[in-house]
Amino acid sequence: MSREKVLSLLRGRQGEYLSGEAMSRELGISRAGVWKAIEGLRQEGYTISSAPNRGYRLEDAPDRLRAGELSGPLKGALVGSTLLCLDVIDSTNTECKRQAMSGAAEGLVVTAEEQTGGKGRRGRGFQSPRGKGLYLSALFRPDLEPGQVSDFTAWVAVAVCDGIEACCGVRPRIKWTNDIVLEGKKLVGILTELGLESESNALDYLVTGIGINVNHAAEDFSPEIRDMATSLAQVLGHPVRRAELAAQVVLALDRMYAGYPRNKAEYLEKYRAGCLTTGHPVQLITPNSRREAFAREIDDQFNLVVELPDGTRETISTGEVSVRGMYGYV
Repeated sequence: MSREKVLSLLRGRQGEYLSGEAMSRELGISRAGVWKAIEGLRQEGYTISSAPNRGYRLEDAPDRLRAGELSGPLKGALVGSTLLCLDVIDSTNTECKRQAMSGAAEGLVVTAEEQTGGKGRRGRGFQSPRGKGLYLSALFRPDLEPGQVSDFTAWVAVAVCDGIEACCGVRPRIKWTNDIVLEGKKLVGILTELGLESESNALDYLVTGIGINVNHAAEDFSPEIRDMATSLAQVLGHPVRRAELAAQVVLALDRMYAGYPRNKAEYLEKYRAGCLTTGHPVQLITPNSRREAFAREIDDQFNLVVELPDGTRETISTGEVSVRGMYGYV
């Protein structure tokens, strides 16, 4: 824990020297404890210079997701007020749900360097190679009925776009309902799961998982998804520090949650502006059928309104919709 706190102080004063005495005083640990933490960070790949009478200065850092990297930027935020940064986990969503059922407070954020059982929608897996992506789940406990949070994932999609734009200067678009797309290829998957109290069926928690392809090269994707997936590094032409991206995404989630559901008009407007599904031919996919339609608009409940070949309109609230020209649909 001292190592994470020392890292947070150095990260907050990057480019400046910070004395061991000052860190000792602020953290309530001995100078020897500060030195031990510094040496531990150096062994993990952090470049930390030292100078007599000046202290320590962080020069360079590996691309790691850890509390010491995130706690400073997230200071004062509800979402991210508790951080659980893991090396390997089956799924950050699964771990976040385990924590929720054990009584964890809302605002918990779970990250992992690698997922061995990453979860996508409809039981699909989410490929999570080590050190390449941002795999993050957040715990929410809104005081609402289950039916009142049906649009929560759509709000999250807007927040994720906000966070990516703040960090990288590019704004992805949204394929209804919750795929985040950049240059016509999938960049982000979002999965929201809820838990109900067993006796009352009242909403106990929401867990939202976010998987972002950050520093993947083409060969990091399996052959079956290689042509339909992309990463920020592929589009931008340079790697992205995942800790900086994580901080911006969590801050965007915090702003979103602070206004949920009060600020619906703002998020509905952003969702409509960013949705690339509307105005295109689509297929409505169920386990047993595929129907052709034309996506007309997003209604006030974040549902998709489509027009069928016979001219009738239908409102789609759940299900899979494929957009012509994307993901192999021609």
